[in-house]
Amino acid sequence: MATAAIPTLRDGDVTLRPIRARDAKVLERVLLDNRSWLRQWEATYPGGGTVIDTRASIRNLLAHARTGHALPFVIEVDGELVGQLNVSSITFGSLSSASIGYWVSQAHAGRGITPTAVALATDYCFSTLRLHRMEICIRPENAPSLRVVEKLGFRYEGLRRRFIHINGDWRDHFSFDRLRQPDGLGDSKIHGFASLPHNRFAFIGAIS
Repeated sequence: MATAAIPTLRDGDVTLRPIRARDAKVLERVLLDNRSWLRQWEATYPGGGTVIDTRASIRNLLAHARTGHALPFVIEVDGELVGQLNVSSITFGSLSSASIGYWVSQAHAGRGITPTAVALATDYCFSTLRLHRMEICIRPENAPSLRVVEKLGFRYEGLRRRFIHINGDWRDHFSFDRLRQPDGLGDSKIHGFASLPHNRFAFIGAIS
């Protein structure tokens, strides 16, 4: 697949822009400042620890972007880097899907920044890339992220047992998806997520 330019997406004071090699130092500082906040959700390697190497991470992200299978963004608020959002596993053809992962600094959590960023990325993938399905996988204990998918109308698909190695062990995840509406059958955009009805997660208490 040919490489596509990574866009810059904005809504109000929230901006998603392509990650750059020169972001390494600022990104490292934000990650270190939020170490205790983020550690419980961080991917780790079986048999090893977590090393913060932002330069290597950015190189890896940009390498995947050059293949056309990823869109690596940083999240900015009023020009300040406050998190990351990655669209990964972009697949076209008969599957036409992608996955979204994200984090935001503790000081900026709970301010609607993450839902806005996820909505911007999802709308771009639906309207410009013409993808059919977007997926987000979340640990059952991650209440803030569960609220994000609730606000944006992502639908619960099921439990993926011991799905990703997180914070030193294999962890269960809930899987959520959102589908693009077929042409002519309504608006696929989710940017106006505040108007969507909230669907309470009745399944959470039923799954151990």
